[in-house]
Amino acid sequence: MTSTALQQVLDGRWSGAREEVRAQLGALKLDPDLPTDDYRAQVTEALHQLAGTRRPHQGFDPAYGGEGDVGGVVTAFEMLGYGDLSLLVKAGVQWGLFGGALQNLGTARHHDRYLRDTMDGTLLGCFAMTETGHGSDVQHLLTTATFDVATDEFVIHTPNRAARKDYIGGAARDARMAAVFAQLVTEGTSHGVHAFLVPIRDADGAAMPGVTISDCGRKAGLNGVDNGRLVFDSVRVPREALLNRFADVAPDGTYSSEIASESRRFFTMLGTLVRGRISVAGGAGSAAEKALTLAIRYGATRRQFSDPATGEEVVVLDYLAHQRKLLPALATTYALHFAQEDLVGRMHEQQKFDAVPDEGLQRELETRAAGIKAIGTWHATHSIQTCREACGGAGYLSENMLPQLKADTDVFTTFEGDNTVLLQLVAKTLLSDYARRVGRLDMLGKARFAADLVADTVAERTGARAVLRRGDVRDRTYQRWLLTEREDHILAGLARRMRAALAPGADQFGIFNAAQDHLLEAARAHVDRIVFDAFATAVDGVTDPTTNALLERVLALHGVATIERERAWFVEHAYLTATGTKAVTAAVNALCGELRPHARTLVDGFGIPEPWLDCPLLDGEQPSRPTPA
Repeated sequence: MTSTALQQVLDGRWSGAREEVRAQLGALKLDPDLPTDDYRAQVTEALHQLAGTRRPHQGFDPAYGGEGDVGGVVTAFEMLGYGDLSLLVKAGVQWGLFGGALQNLGTARHHDRYLRDTMDGTLLGCFAMTETGHGSDVQHLLTTATFDVATDEFVIHTPNRAARKDYIGGAARDARMAAVFAQLVTEGTSHGVHAFLVPIRDADGAAMPGVTISDCGRKAGLNGVDNGRLVFDSVRVPREALLNRFADVAPDGTYSSEIASESRRFFTMLGTLVRGRISVAGGAGSAAEKALTLAIRYGATRRQFSDPATGEEVVVLDYLAHQRKLLPALATTYALHFAQEDLVGRMHEQQKFDAVPDEGLQRELETRAAGIKAIGTWHATHSIQTCREACGGAGYLSENMLPQLKADTDVFTTFEGDNTVLLQLVAKTLLSDYARRVGRLDMLGKARFAADLVADTVAERTGARAVLRRGDVRDRTYQRWLLTEREDHILAGLARRMRAALAPGADQFGIFNAAQDHLLEAARAHVDRIVFDAFATAVDGVTDPTTNALLERVLALHGVATIERERAWFVEHAYLTATGTKAVTAAVNALCGELRPHARTLVDGFGIPEPWLDCPLLDGEQPSRPTPA
């Protein structure tokens, strides 16, 4: 089969957006080895080129010249991960974070004045949320925005060093305005974190009065992004600078909001910004796809050591150890690609400009986004390192792109949410849903539920489960059963542990802290299952028999590799015997061998423009893609 058929499947619902990016930006190549100032200037120029394609307009309100295609713009953003990741992040700050805050937290008074210029890139902005002292704990930021009734202004202030806005993309060089997140104080009362539009530079690029801007300097990667720090010394902005979709302040200082609970209001506000988290997951996925493309194509031509039978040197990708390095990672990258496609589709339906808000679907979206971002960015970090090693010394050379991919994506595991914190949020949501499900059971249902728990404990202690439920570890139904059982078992055990926190006088923090490892395992098991399901659903939608058959094997390898990674758990809890784990290892080996002849086709299916792969690592390689007629 050809890679074209695979590319059609992988391009998915927004194939048009992907093709446009390939056509518009496929030849764009930036140089991260330039001096920092020059590289930043090059990235900013590319940002303006990107604005000129009108691709960023796609995700904004049609009433202001946008196209209202949220899914399309996020998909296009992901494609930038095949090229220059500094450009990806710079674009994400401008249109995803700053533009997203303006669009989703503001109202007509902000949209009328700023939205078109933001889309066009004539107003460059930044997203000033993180502080030196508060990264993940956004609810307790220290920057204040105190309303002054006498002047009808908010006073934005940094009370101490811990309140300094830190690591802010765009702040050091280019941004003229910041979306500043601060504690809103009026009439002596704090109403929690809100967002404000604050000019930070004048038309000539000089810092505005009361604003101190400093440069974070060189970083491990992403040096085309001008990260900086912001300090505000009683900076005054008009009352209308408050992004007031969810709350407002009247001229007399009266605070009002349709959402009475401060906590619920805060999380509703953050929920509208979920697009940034989803975009980071997609960008990480693209970087992993690029790394695997480089490593697999190199491995298919690089030769080491002779076959005694023939005397010919062996292609390194023909060694099982090399296949095991790369092909399970490729299978999981495929799984995450389809999980991301599903996630973007869900987000699109929730954030369409004519969508009816649904709190339940929004909460599910936020939970999926947190989980997939965490697992996807960790997978990218691990896979890129594996690819670097698989290419030996050549993989360590800057000219061969892998070191830059490694450096640029490393921070993805901690920005737009620290992965460990995100998985705890996932687990808390799962616990809440579990409690609601159990709470809705009638007396008979609760009795059956208790009996099932007892039976489960007996099956685990006696090992009966592994005897009673055996299956082919390559079979999709059996794989899903194992993944679902793991998810359900870990969550039920976690719920029993956390029940102690409900007792009067219980040390709730101590109980939660002691169960953090369990929380993370519950979240990981949940994400493993939903990623598997997304891949399976995508495979079921492929009508071409040859493509379907190949993807079924890729799905099987992803599933059995996930089970192999967690085989200690499955043995400990009597889902697999020691003999059964040997079958899992044998299945991974066999599937690697079966997919080896298709490895090049599988990576070509990503459709990465050749100029974005042009490096000495692939010199002398014979192209496998068919030449267009």
